[in-house]
This record gives sequence, structure tokens and C-alpha cells, in this order.
Amino acid sequence: MTVVAGRPSTSAAPPRQGSVAERAPRRRLSPERIAASLTLVVLVVVGILAVNEVGISIPSMVQSWGNAENFIARVRGLSFPEPGDLLWLIALTVGLVLTGTLLAAVLSVPIAYLAASNTTPGTGWRAAARFVGVLTRALPDVVLAMAFVLMFSLGTLPGILAIGIHSIGMISKMFADAIEQIDEGPRLAIRAAGGSKMQEFASGILPQVLPSWVATVLHRNDINLRGSVVLGYVGVAGLGLEMSYAFKALNYGKGLGIALVIFALCVVMEIVSSLVRGAMLGQQKQTRSWIDRIIHPRLPQAAAPSRPVWAATPESAVRRPWTAQRVRHAIAGVVAALVVIGGVVVSDINWLDFVTFWGRIPEVAAKFWPPSFGNYDTAAMVGAMRDTVAIALAATVLTLLPSLLLGSLAASNVAPNSGARGVARFLLVGIRGIPELILAIVLVVITGLGPQAGVIALAIGGIGLLGKLIADSFEEVDRGPERALRAVGATRLQTYAAATVPQGMRALIGHSFYMLDTNIRAATILGIVGGGGVGYYLLNASQGSRYETVTAIVLMILVTVLVVEGLAMWMRKVFR
Repeated sequence: MTVVAGRPSTSAAPPRQGSVAERAPRRRLSPERIAASLTLVVLVVVGILAVNEVGISIPSMVQSWGNAENFIARVRGLSFPEPGDLLWLIALTVGLVLTGTLLAAVLSVPIAYLAASNTTPGTGWRAAARFVGVLTRALPDVVLAMAFVLMFSLGTLPGILAIGIHSIGMISKMFADAIEQIDEGPRLAIRAAGGSKMQEFASGILPQVLPSWVATVLHRNDINLRGSVVLGYVGVAGLGLEMSYAFKALNYGKGLGIALVIFALCVVMEIVSSLVRGAMLGQQKQTRSWIDRIIHPRLPQAAAPSRPVWAATPESAVRRPWTAQRVRHAIAGVVAALVVIGGVVVSDINWLDFVTFWGRIPEVAAKFWPPSFGNYDTAAMVGAMRDTVAIALAATVLTLLPSLLLGSLAASNVAPNSGARGVARFLLVGIRGIPELILAIVLVVITGLGPQAGVIALAIGGIGLLGKLIADSFEEVDRGPERALRAVGATRLQTYAAATVPQGMRALIGHSFYMLDTNIRAATILGIVGGGGVGYYLLNASQGSRYETVTAIVLMILVTVLVVEGLAMWMRKVFR
């Protein structure tokens, strides 16, 4: 208390000066967030234990070099089919992949419309559409091909239908996400003017989502081309079937020659897809992919579209002139239509099968139902499914660090220079071009049967996919925090650790769960060629025509994928 002008006066005590850390607001950790963090830790620990259980040993791999030498000696140089036959096989494979992807794209449009929250007629429709997407994503395409081979003639049609139905899950999901992110203004304006639902979709929704949809379909087409290799092991015509015949006959030179053709075809398809994305999407950030940065130089952020000169008056807008850009777009559209028509023609579809297969459905359904493990012991089948999950977990854990390193170096805002970024992108290109099945076949021949070959094949193949996703996510973070840290003297590593990684952490978690989901399905397929897990029993059951056992195995895979899907959705919600 002090005395001022004869009167007592009180003055407030000076505020306590604490550190910045003490005065900074702290985010309260919810129990759900703590549980999600602990779940992540447990999954990583289980993945590390799975790596140890698989028994990947560098010394043992070095000791197996003798097998590698024997394998190289047996190859005796690469060989290929006759040029005419090879060109026909290439055309057949590309045709069935293009046709299957187009089928999936067409069927995914109504499913995506029903699944999007802003266009669905009701919650029941939305739940049903989402379930269809998850179900088709969980069904392995090789199992679908098995069923269609029984219902249709041998050839490309079973592969087309298997690729198409399996691709609906991912394409419809991406389509629905794009619809949910549209600007509602044009659609609401059309509705206010009395437009129908079809007019709302055609004029208010489709123009906004078409570039994203094209990018999604092209990306899925690339994945389907690599996945078409395994369909040859169940009788689908094309390069995969020819390669399976070569490896079964121990003609490794011819098998690896066809594998090299498939690798080159995958790279060419990626380049073509990137060029199409760049032409359609221009400077939008969706053009970024694992090869876009090599083909397209980095472009500045696209400015708001200006009004074209030809639309200066309503009269001129009605009669749009044929500018150079419009001519290029028209030519591109005609070429795309011709390619699709050519793919359908080359596929040599027996259209009469669509009339006769209906009578075979009851007979085929009776073969697949009811599900039964048959002569296999239930404990052994559950153990095999556990091995498949362990292979997927181990491969995901082994993929994380290399993917984070390569993905970071491939991001323009992280890489120390353009040279390092170019090398990282080039490595991602090469890794992504090798189908995991081919890599697994070679590793099985060298290291022997067992989960080790499957884990290594999935880990190497996963680096290309996860690294590309990480690079794109890091390039899309807000640059403000990065610039602020650099302005106060932070090093590149400090900026990366304090600004880039925290902002991309949610995307990194989501991508890791997507990798785990993908690896579970891929581990099942790799078991077909001796990579361990439940795929071995799946192959035996299919070759022995024990289709009820195939159904039981597929149901186990479906339940596992649904659990992973639910876990991933929970994680994305908690770490939002």
C-alpha cells in the first residue's frame, strides 16, 4: 500500500514473468488421441517383431549368393517371343487393362454420386455406396478372375471384369471425395433456376471434378497394368499368362525377358499418363506425381482464370471460335476415343458370353458357397492369415524410413538442390515400374520359399508408392511456417523437423495405413508364387477346384481389410 496525496492507494503487483513455454497455450490431450498414439506405437512395435520373426538376415542373404549365381547361370541371357507375337501380347495386355479401367470408371460415377455427402439422397444410400466401395476394394482381383474364368470363355474378358470390379473401390472413393470438395455455387444456381438433378450434375458438378477424375483414372490404369501380371497365373490372356508359362517351364530367360517388357511398358504408361495429366490439369497441383516432376518443370501457382477474348460478348460466346487450344483439345479427345475403341477391339471380347453366362451363375455360386476350409485345419488357416498380416506389417515398417528419406529428397521444398531431387524422383520412377510379383519370383528363386522373399518384395515395391505420396504431401504443406523459421536463422534440417514434418504428419499416418492395406492384399497374391502366408493355400485351393475354400480365405481377407480400413478412418479422424 502506498500513500498518494494523503490517501492510501493500492497498486497491483507486477505480473509474474514466466518463460514463453510456460505462458504458451497448451493443447489438451484427449483420451481418444492418447489411445490413438498408443495404438500407433503398438503397431510399430508389432511390425518390428514381425520383421524379427520373418528372419531377414543379411548374412544369410549373402550366403545365398550361390543360388543367385546358379539362377544367373540358368538364365543364359534374356529371350523374348517372336516380334509379331510380342506386339500382339503387348496390345492384348494394354487393351484389357484400358477396357477394365474404363469399365470401373463408368460404374464408379453413380456409386460416387451416392457416396458423396453433398449429393447422396440419404444416409442409407451413402452407407450402401461406401460399403460397395470397400467390398470391391477388398476382393482380390485374382479371385474375381478365378470366378469369371468359370463363367466366361478363356481370354481377356475375365481379366477385364476382374480389373474393372476390383478398381471400383478406389476410383469411386476418389470420385466421391472430389464431389464433396466442389464449389456448391454453380450447382445451387442451376437448382434455383429450375434445373433437374441430371442438369445439376452435368453442368454444376462434372466440369469441376472432371480434371481430378481424369487424374484418378489414369493413376488407376497404371496400377492395373502392373497388377495384370498376376492375372496370367489364373488363365487370363496377355503378357502375364506368357510369363507364367515361362517360369513354370523353368525358362527363366524368357520369363525375365517378358518381365523386362512389362517394366518398360509400365514406365511408358506412366509417362503418357503424366503428359495427359499435364495437358488437362495445367498448373494445378494435382499434376504432381512420381514422374510429373521429371516431365513437367515446376510451375508457379495457377492464377485465377481470366475471361477468354472470344467470350467478350454473349453473341461471340454462343459461337465459340476454333482457337489453337480448342483444336488441341478436340484432337486429344478424338485420340482418346480411338484408343479406347482400339482397346476394346484388341481385347477380342466374345459378346455372346454376356448372353450365356447367366445360366452358369447358379452352378458357379454353388461351387463357391458355403465357405469351408475343407481338408485344411482351421488353426492352420488362421495361422496362415496371421502370417500374411505379419508379412504386410513387416514390409510396411521396412518401407517407412527409406520412403521418408526418398520422399523428402523428392519434395522441392525439402531437397537441398535440384540434382538431389531429380535423383530421388528417378529412383521412385524405377522402383514403381517393377511389379512386386516379378520381384517376388526372382527373390523366391534366389532365397527360397518363405515369407522373407515376400517381405523384401513388398518393402522394395512400397518405397516407390509411399515415397511418391510423401513427396506430394510435403510439397503441399503451408510454406508460411517454413519461411518464418528460415527468416530467424533456422537451418534446413531444423525447418524440416519443426515445420514440414509436423504439417505433413497426418498425411503420413494416412499414407502408412494405406500402405498397410495395400500390403495385406499384395501379400496374399505373393503367397501364390511362394512368398508365404495364406496365398499358398489360396493357390492350392484354386488349382484343386476347392472353391468353397477360396471363399473362406477371401472372407478372412475381407474381415482383415475392413479392420484396417476402420482403424485408418479412426486415426484420420483423431489426428485431424
